[in-house]
Amino acid sequence: MESAVKRIGVLTSGGDAPGMNAAIRAVVRTAMKNSIECVGIRRGWAGLITGDICPMNSGSVSRIINRGGTVLYTARSDEFRTPEGQKKAANTCKLLGLDGIVAIGGDGTFRGAQDLSRFGVSVVGVPGTIDNDIVCTDYTIGFDTAANTAVECIDRLRDTMQSHERCSVVEVMGRHAGYLALYVGVAVGATAVLVPEHQYDFEKHVAEKIRAARLGGKTNFMIVVAEGAASAMDVGKEIKEHLGLDPRVTILGHIQRGGSPTAKDRVLATRMGYEAVRVLAEGMTNRVICVRDDQIVNVDIDEGLAMKKTLNAEEFEVMTVMTGV
Repeated sequence: MESAVKRIGVLTSGGDAPGMNAAIRAVVRTAMKNSIECVGIRRGWAGLITGDICPMNSGSVSRIINRGGTVLYTARSDEFRTPEGQKKAANTCKLLGLDGIVAIGGDGTFRGAQDLSRFGVSVVGVPGTIDNDIVCTDYTIGFDTAANTAVECIDRLRDTMQSHERCSVVEVMGRHAGYLALYVGVAVGATAVLVPEHQYDFEKHVAEKIRAARLGGKTNFMIVVAEGAASAMDVGKEIKEHLGLDPRVTILGHIQRGGSPTAKDRVLATRMGYEAVRVLAEGMTNRVICVRDDQIVNVDIDEGLAMKKTLNAEEFEVMTVMTGV
């Protein structure tokens, strides 16, 4: 069957995530297999406005599957948030003869795709963010790598905390969502995990859990804080003031967004990139590529962004039981 598109663009926008390069590679190679030209758009929506492009072929995506970050770079664009900026981007698509855009990023990227689609451009979103906060998919590219990076860092910190019988407060990324913090907290056997989905209460969520752990014989404690739940520095100060401990605070920051992607991120990114091109080739538009029960599916972008996502209740219950409170 003849493809509904002849030339497409691929871009990465918002925060970078390990596995984005694997998705770019899959988009380019799947496009080539279907005799579709592929253009790389550098620096996200800002690059689409200015026409910051590069031709993509098999050679340009060779040996990038193992690289972190994004070879197309990424940026945020205030101009693209305006109707005028969106019109400029749509005009670039007309000028370059782009029949469709594959946008890899988070919810902000998808909302940008929504806006661009109103100007008649076919768009497909691929979820790439370590926060795992895209409501319509079980999994986002980069989450597994970020979680493994955080676990490795915390395991190293714990060695020192055990040696010195201290309390450690570690802040992980996640914006306004606690998925990464909860997942990491369970993986490292944290004493307590603070997530933005539950209003922070020092006595209930930290003090009681540290006391229970101490009464159970522990002399070192690990508190994992999602960046959107509370300030790790403030939590550390409260621990010192109210419990008399001398905590060490570590903010992992952007180290979680770097590094070579795990096998899981590489494989899922590749499957998602393949599906994105297939969807455009079949003439579909305004879709988000999702993982559901380990199957790659696509949903309407408006429907997907309107969904509500909550923490995994079973995972949260497990974490609560493991803390002994």
